[in-house]
Amino acid sequence: MSGEGGTSESSGSGTSSPAATSKGGAAAEKKQKQKQKARVSRTSLILWHAHQNDAVAVRKLLEEERSLVHARDYDNRTPLHVASLHGWIDVSKCLLEFGADVNAQDRWKNTPLADAEGAKKHIMIELLRSYGGLSYGQNGSHFEPKPVPPPLPKKCDWEIDPLELDFSNSNIIGKGSFGEIVQACWRGTPVAVKRILPSLSDDRLVIQDFRHEVNLLMKLRHPNIVQFLGAVTEKKPLMLITEYLRGGDLHQYLKEKGSLNPSTAINFALDIARGMAYLHNEPNVIIHRDLKPRNVLLVNSNADHLKVGDFGLSKLIRVQNSHDVYRMTGETGSYRYMAPEVFKHRKYDKKVDVFSFAMILYEMLEGEPPFANYEAYEAAKYVAEGQRPVFRVKNIPELKELTEQCWDHNMSQRPSFLEILKRLEKI
Repeated sequence: MSGEGGTSESSGSGTSSPAATSKGGAAAEKKQKQKQKARVSRTSLILWHAHQNDAVAVRKLLEEERSLVHARDYDNRTPLHVASLHGWIDVSKCLLEFGADVNAQDRWKNTPLADAEGAKKHIMIELLRSYGGLSYGQNGSHFEPKPVPPPLPKKCDWEIDPLELDFSNSNIIGKGSFGEIVQACWRGTPVAVKRILPSLSDDRLVIQDFRHEVNLLMKLRHPNIVQFLGAVTEKKPLMLITEYLRGGDLHQYLKEKGSLNPSTAINFALDIARGMAYLHNEPNVIIHRDLKPRNVLLVNSNADHLKVGDFGLSKLIRVQNSHDVYRMTGETGSYRYMAPEVFKHRKYDKKVDVFSFAMILYEMLEGEPPFANYEAYEAAKYVAEGQRPVFRVKNIPELKELTEQCWDHNMSQRPSFLEILKRLEKI
C-alpha cells in the first residue's frame, strides 16, 4: 500500500511514478521562479547602483555576473544610459570595461551619448565618443519634453528667503534621486522642505520639474491636499516648502498597525477620495500618477485626518472633453500600485489614480501590500497580465466589490472619485 506522495518501487524499473514526476515538475518550476525573481532583483540592483554613482557596488555585481552589464529596465534603458545621463564617469568606465554596448538604444531610440548630450554632461560626451558612441533619438526624450522650463508666476507672495529657514534641529524625512525632504522650521512653524541637490540645481530638466511642481502646488487649496507654503527659486539649493504633517505616511502606519478595521479603512478612504475628487475636477484635471501609501500623509499621531501629497509626477491637463485620453509616457509612478495601461505604455486617463486607490484600499483592509511576496516590478507585470490580489478578509462584501470595480482592467469601467465618495458614504 502506498502512502501519500509515495509508491512501491518496481524492481528493475527506472521509471518515476506520476506523483513523483508531478512533484519534480513543481519543484523545478518553483526553482525556476526563484531564479527568475533573483534575476529581476539583481537587474534592479545594478540599475540602482548605477543611478547612485556607486562604482564599487557596480563592479562587484559585474564580477559576480558579467551579463548584468546588459541589464535593461522597463524602458529598455541600460546601466550605461543611467550613468551617462547623470554624468557618473567612474561608473561608466567600469561598465564599458565590462563590455557595455555604447550604442544600446532605449525605447525612444536614445543611446547613452544622446542622454549625455541632452543633460550637457561634457566629460561624459567625450568619454562615450572615445568608445565609438553615436547619437540617435531625441536628446533627453525619456523625459516628457518641454522646450523651456515654464515661467514662474509672480513670486512676491510665496518666494521665501532661505535665511528664514532654520535647519538647526532638522532631520531627513525622505530621500529621492534629485534631493531630500527635511523637517525644518520657518518663522517658528515646523515645515517640510524638499531640497534639490546643489549639484542638480543647474540641470535644465530638474529645474523644469521643480518649476512644474511649484506651478501646480500653488494652485491647490483643499483640506485633503498637503498645503504649499512657498519656495526658494532665486538661490541655491532650490527648495519647495509645504506644511509638515506629524503623523508620518500611511505606508509606515500600515507597517506598524497591519490591517485596519473596516470603519477606519472607510474613513481613510474617504479622505483620500475627497482629495482626489478635488484634483480630478474639470476643466483642469490633475492626474497624480503616483498615488501610493507613502504619498498619503497623516495629519497627526491620532490618525484622524489624511492628506494626499507629493505632486512631483502629477500632470495638469486642460480637459477639452471629459473622456479625453492623454498621450503620456508609461513609466510614471510606482510599480506596485501602477495601473496596467501605464505599465504597458498605453494611452491612459485620470482613472489610473482610481486603480492606485483600489490597491491602497486593498492594503488597508488586508494589512499588507498587494502581491507582497513579489518584487514590485514582478507584481506590476502580473497585474498587467490580468491578475489581482486575493482578498482573505471576510465580512466586507461592499468594500471588496468597490475595490474590484476600481481595479477593473478596462479603465472606462472604473468609477470616478465622486462616485467612489457616494459609495463609501453609503457603506
